[in-house]
Amino acid sequence: MATEKLRGCANVFASSKPYLAMISLQFGYAGMNIITKVSLNQGMSHYVLVVYRHAFATAVIAPFAIIFERKGQPKITFPVFMQIFILALLGPVIDQNFYYAGLKLTSPTFSCAMSNMLPAMTFVMAVFCRMEKIEIKKVRCMAKIVGTLVTVAGAMLMTLYRGPIVEMVWAKHPHNKTNATTTTESFDKDWFLGCTFLIIATLAWASLFVLQAKAIQTYKNHQLSLTSLVCFIGTLQAIAVTFVVEHNPSVWRIGWDVSLLAAAYAGIVTSSISYYVQGLVIKMKGPVFATAFSPLMMIIVAIMGSFILAEQIYLGGVIGAILIVIGLYSVLWGKHKEQIESKVADEIPLPVKDAQIAVIAGPMIDATDNFTEEKYGQKGEANNNKLSSHIITMPIPELPTKANQERKT
Repeated sequence: MATEKLRGCANVFASSKPYLAMISLQFGYAGMNIITKVSLNQGMSHYVLVVYRHAFATAVIAPFAIIFERKGQPKITFPVFMQIFILALLGPVIDQNFYYAGLKLTSPTFSCAMSNMLPAMTFVMAVFCRMEKIEIKKVRCMAKIVGTLVTVAGAMLMTLYRGPIVEMVWAKHPHNKTNATTTTESFDKDWFLGCTFLIIATLAWASLFVLQAKAIQTYKNHQLSLTSLVCFIGTLQAIAVTFVVEHNPSVWRIGWDVSLLAAAYAGIVTSSISYYVQGLVIKMKGPVFATAFSPLMMIIVAIMGSFILAEQIYLGGVIGAILIVIGLYSVLWGKHKEQIESKVADEIPLPVKDAQIAVIAGPMIDATDNFTEEKYGQKGEANNNKLSSHIITMPIPELPTKANQERKT
């Protein structure tokens, strides 16, 4: 009994590993948003933060790529180099800089809500690049289209409408009416500009996913190497951008404070560990399962932000976030149905003629005993009950030749 209980607990833990891994990742992403917001509020340049973040990420990922993927490295031709260069420009440079700028002007909860637009934006970019086919008569395609429209509507609502402050049960913020009337106009301008930065960042990240589909064809068995190259070239590009934008050398100074913590945390946790863990989950459960947990990060950030940053949440942001989440799951549902249909199409059995040709071509066939399969279930079940197999030999008749005719005579 004790061994059976231990086996049951082990099976439950093994089946819950993907769920625990994705929930842990959402806490990791939420912590990155909170720590980054604190460092940006204390005056750290987001250009310098991007440089240090991807420098840490390169230092962490590159050794694993050298150890595990030394053999069979693809040649870096000029087209391959340009793909990596554009990937680094879209991801580490454009996406991260605009995301951090939008995060500085808005709030962590708002930034996380806008990042949930990524699947819908990726679908739109894939349609423009003719990587996705629109079949309006099918329900899955309609779900993706409607989900994209609802997501865009939620983002526009969050951008153009703030509404009253939603009071949290555990934290009530004191309001100063005189200060509020003087700073409302400037706050609205910063809020709108921050929303624009976040939308540009999401578009850049969606474009990166579309282009990465071609780059992975070259680095199919060397994904760590591809990530290391993108982070390394992105670090060089971010350094060049920072030298052009930031003319004060003091911005490069970083001490043992929250700025160093933000750069190291973002580079090690969200750019290195998360890549490895998310890759394992995608292999086990698929990409739709991994993406479905992203709204959890927004909830975690909202709770942590209200405690740590005394963040104020507005009604427009709440309604817009709900619409974005609804649109997100509509797009994911459509992608899930599409994956199921593609699997069913791949598993269609061969026609009868092809099966007969396959039987005639081979002299031996391995057939499974149907009686034992029905009795004991699938292969490898408990009690060590192995399915019996039989070798059926099919003699191939000899064609009449001159030698055989002479023997008969």
